[in-house]
Amino acid sequence: MRILFASAEAIPYWKTGGLADVARSLPDALAERGHDVRVIVPFYRLVRGRQLPLEPSAELDVPWPGDPIRTRFLLHRPAHGAPGVLVDEPDFFDTDDPYGAPYGDVLALGRRFAFFCRAIVTYAKAWGADVVHLNDWPTGFVPVYGLLDGLEAGTVFTIHNLPYQGNFPPALVPQIGAPWDLYRPENGFEFWGQASFMKAGLALSARLVTVSPTYAAEIRTPDFGAGLDGLLRFRHGVLHGILNGIDPRIWDPRHDRALPRPFGVEDVHLKAENRAAVLTELGLSGDGPLFVAVTRLVEQKGIDLLLDAIGPIVHRGGCVAVLGSGDVAYERALRDAAAAAPDRVAARLGFDDGLARRLYAGGDFFLMPSRYEPCGLGQMIAQRYGTPPIVRHTGGLADTVIDGVTGLAFHDASAAALLSAVERAWSAWRDGSIDAVRRRAMELDWSWDRSAAEYEAVYACARGPGSG
Repeated sequence: MRILFASAEAIPYWKTGGLADVARSLPDALAERGHDVRVIVPFYRLVRGRQLPLEPSAELDVPWPGDPIRTRFLLHRPAHGAPGVLVDEPDFFDTDDPYGAPYGDVLALGRRFAFFCRAIVTYAKAWGADVVHLNDWPTGFVPVYGLLDGLEAGTVFTIHNLPYQGNFPPALVPQIGAPWDLYRPENGFEFWGQASFMKAGLALSARLVTVSPTYAAEIRTPDFGAGLDGLLRFRHGVLHGILNGIDPRIWDPRHDRALPRPFGVEDVHLKAENRAAVLTELGLSGDGPLFVAVTRLVEQKGIDLLLDAIGPIVHRGGCVAVLGSGDVAYERALRDAAAAAPDRVAARLGFDDGLARRLYAGGDFFLMPSRYEPCGLGQMIAQRYGTPPIVRHTGGLADTVIDGVTGLAFHDASAAALLSAVERAWSAWRDGSIDAVRRRAMELDWSWDRSAAEYEAVYACARGPGSG
């Protein structure tokens, strides 16, 4: 099967979150299963500056209001895995902030990703794709242009984070050559008076996927549906929940060069050396466990709950280390917590891949108190590195963490519920029973092979008659 995997971000080109990891590891897993897969992404300015080895793939006319835009498509062949196709059109993608509105012009942001969607359709037709796999709102208009331009490939749209919808004023519609007859609530892209990329993908793609079975059920309810639960209930017959995975070659504590002391389940006692090293690196000391978090600092991730838990953890002699960036208020609160207890709390703002790996390996517990979590990768990585996650029972966290078996889980989105789970974790750490949890977690298989097989079945449905 010839599969064009479309994403606004993908490793090794550009990354802001887990989508970029998925957009590399899932296509690679599909390629290993014998499919012809390419990952198509915009050729942003920051990618251009990396001087990747590129070769021409095609030069095609992308339909656009006024005149078609002659566009280069460049091919990148990584050492391993699926090739990348970079859409080279500087008028849209030569920007420092791919998700930012230039000079506050929100319509320009909409035009950027609308052009990306039409370029995807143009390339898919020229390449002869059987399936175009779309990911989140920046690719949502592909089925709209597919109808206009005669795309024969099946379309599969994956929801990674439903509240991020790509909604724009209706003035965008003529600027991107979209048909007004699809600007409608029923089976169209109109959403509360705006043109919605997410709504387009959900309403018009042949098949829908989201990244865990529990989240697939949650988003059909008002609490998690972000206003689109009615549409998702209507389309429940084509909505699939397929759990994300991680690449065990990338996340392997036995061969991770960032670790002071690599280890596996057979010599998990060596994890203690990583714990000692990361405490020294961060200038921390204490008699209790080390609680770590590698996260975006946004409300979704339950950062307010984490902040409320820091004081009680420190008071009891534990340590907390957080690596991440996001909302300014959360960054400030973490800096203040670290300043108040510099030997017990470390806040590292930004992203550091090496430090992230050392935290996964050196932590005693991984804090992930998300208010909602479509899937989550951090808890899987933490399990692989023998650091039992403490999670809220929601979305993919509910599908990957069994309370007391492969981690600890709590239900209420409250600091009290989180602290109750922390107390149980502390007790297990103190009496040594956490060792069995650690080993069971490390033996879990979160590789992509199982999920890739499920996607193959969805692709077959998307290509079949009457699939959408």
